Amino acid sequence: MHAEKLHDAAVICPHCGHHIHVTIDASQGDQDYQDECPACGNDVHIEVTLDDVRDKIVVKIRSDDENYY
Repeated sequence: MHAEKLHDAAVICPHCGHHIHVTIDASQGDQDYQDECPACGNDVHIEVTLDDVRDKIVVKIRSDDENYY
């Protein structure tokens, strides 16, 4: 299950469409946090869910006023 603890993910800013690279630390379990888009400066809501059954890491991205992508 998630043999490597650090994973890179490419996500798209829901405000400006800029590609953002984030590092996911799978050892921290499920996560829910805000990050700032380096292109437009707006806050981006990032939710990370570890799916141990399928051995996947699910990353959802949204602004605070939008639904999940």
